[in-house]
Amino acid sequence: MSSDAKQRTVLLVHPGAELFGSDRMLLESAAGLVEAGARVVVALPSSGLLVHELRSAGAEVVIVPMLVLRKVLLTPRGLPRLFRDTFRGLGAAWRLIGRVRPDVVYVSTIIIPEWPLVARLRRTRSVSHVHEAEASGSRLVNRILYSPHLASQRTLVNSRFSLDTIHAALPALARRAHVVYNGVASPPHPTSPRPRTERALRVLYVGRLSPRKGPDLVIEAASRLQSAGRAVDVTLLGAVFEGYEWFERDLRTQAEEAGVSVDFAGFHTDIWPFLAEADVLVVPSRVDEPFGNTAVEGILALRPVIASDSSGLREAAGGYGTAQLITAGDPDSIASALTDIDTRWDEMVSTVADSRAEALRRHAPAVYRSSITSHVLS
Repeated sequence: MSSDAKQRTVLLVHPGAELFGSDRMLLESAAGLVEAGARVVVALPSSGLLVHELRSAGAEVVIVPMLVLRKVLLTPRGLPRLFRDTFRGLGAAWRLIGRVRPDVVYVSTIIIPEWPLVARLRRTRSVSHVHEAEASGSRLVNRILYSPHLASQRTLVNSRFSLDTIHAALPALARRAHVVYNGVASPPHPTSPRPRTERALRVLYVGRLSPRKGPDLVIEAASRLQSAGRAVDVTLLGAVFEGYEWFERDLRTQAEEAGVSVDFAGFHTDIWPFLAEADVLVVPSRVDEPFGNTAVEGILALRPVIASDSSGLREAAGGYGTAQLITAGDPDSIASALTDIDTRWDEMVSTVADSRAEALRRHAPAVYRSSITSHVLS
């Protein structure tokens, strides 16, 4: 640990306080900087599960108003809140940087656009870490979202796909960007798969319950297997965004009408017990994903993985013998992959350890922490 790092203060800014993918990466970034000897202050817009984890890692946490770009703010009903959050956020960012006097501001995600601009006005170095990429979205919208981060001196992205998406929308930002693959933690000794898939095949989905993520596709695929005579139990591990309660109701209705056994397990910070009980993890996103932490977690848990063959999921799940890439948005492809894994179960069980070893090599948290520390403190 260098004497320079001990003297440095890093202000990390993040748009939420949950424990989903980008939240966990923020936690890993904070932990790495603390390990390097820096004083780490994390600014969040609200309190939540992430706060305790950050403090346990040695970071200070402050709750401040900030503009977090959500689609609801861009509707006529959301415009008053957009203007309010913009002005409140600017003032809060200016005051906090003045009070903390950080050597560098680390901006996590592109949906908190004011922080690189305020850091630049405060003559403070900033690093933007991009976790979002939608190549299929509007190039103009992407350019608008990425543009504020030109004010940062350095940009980090979590996949080649993210870098290519940025390059298509804003080449100037891509030229200063560096790829840092996500670090993904796992238990040291995960539970081995069961030797035979007796009775029902146990299928797990982990993530937000939203149309974009495709949990309804898992239920539809399970229904098709059951129609062919193969029993399937589905667990949906996750919750809806506020305002999407209707989608969970639709999922429950879909499961009931199809006669598929579905456990709506809700959100849990510890996913490993659910992976231990599962036979197969399905990551069926309909839309672009900048990366795919969940797919890597499945591989690390010694489970076969089925993931959409698109965007960052291809980078996350590609190249493993126990991972199958399927057509995005297609329940028939999911059903076919489930059948194939079930049929070749002995082969899958014999090779999951090799896949885990490769995932550990690619995504060791220690490697991620070291990379983040190097880019932020150098």
